[in-house]
Amino acid sequence: MRITILPPNVASITSISQSLRCASSKSAQPQQQWRRIATTTKSRHSVAPTMQQLRAPFSQRNSSTLYYTLSVILGTVALSYGSVPMYKMICTQTGWGGQPIKATIHSNAEDPSIRLAPVTDSRRLRITFNGSTSDVLPWKFIPQQREVRVLPGETALAFYTATNKSDEDIIGVATYSVTPAQVAPYFGKIQCFCFEEQRLNAGETVDMPVFFFIDPDFVKDPTMTRIDTITLSYTFFRAKYDKNGNLSPMPITMG
Repeated sequence: MRITILPPNVASITSISQSLRCASSKSAQPQQQWRRIATTTKSRHSVAPTMQQLRAPFSQRNSSTLYYTLSVILGTVALSYGSVPMYKMICTQTGWGGQPIKATIHSNAEDPSIRLAPVTDSRRLRITFNGSTSDVLPWKFIPQQREVRVLPGETALAFYTATNKSDEDIIGVATYSVTPAQVAPYFGKIQCFCFEEQRLNAGETVDMPVFFFIDPDFVKDPTMTRIDTITLSYTFFRAKYDKNGNLSPMPITMG
C-alpha cells in the first residue's frame, strides 16, 4: 500500500492561520469589554461625591436667599425711619392729611404785609380748638379759648395750657391737624409748638401759643364757599430719645 504525501499548500496554511486568529480575537473581545465595564464601575465607586459636595449647591442657594431677605428687612427698616420726617415735610408743605402749611412769613419772595392783608369783604370764619393727650402721658392739655373768629388774611393768636400732673420730668411732642381736611392748604402757621420737644418739670404748667392765619386765597376757592367753621386739633404724646439721639413718641398702650 502506497501512501502519497502531498506537498503543503502555502495559501491553505495562511487561511487557516488567519481563521484561528479571528476566532481568538473574537473570544478575547467579551473579556476586554467586561474588564472595561468592571474598571469603570470601580472608578465610579471610588469617586462617589461626599455629603459636603452634595450640600454645596444648596448652601450657596440658602446664602443667596438669606442675603436677599436681610437686604429687604434692612431696606424696610430704613424706609420706615425715613418716612416719618419725609411725611412731616410733605404734609407741612402741601397741607396733605389735614396738616396746616407752615407759613414762610420771613421769605423775601413776597411782602408779608401784602400776603396777610385781611379780606374785609369776606365773611368771618369760626376757628375752634381741641386738645388731647395719649394714654401714657400724665398731662392735662386744654385750649384756653373755645373759638376765635377771623377774616381770611388776618392773623390770630391762640393759647393752649399744658400741666404735668406727675412727680417726674416728662418730654412731650405734639401733632396737629385741621378739619375739614381740604382747608389745610389755606391754614398757615406762623408760630407753633408742634413736632418740637416740650419738657415739663414735675407739676409744671406752661402756656403754649399758636400764631396763625387763613390764606386770602381761601375766598377764591369755590369749594370753600360752604365752610364756615375750621377746627385746629393738637394731640400730645410722651416722647423719649433713642440710642441714636433722635426724639420719638412712645407707643400707645392698648387697653
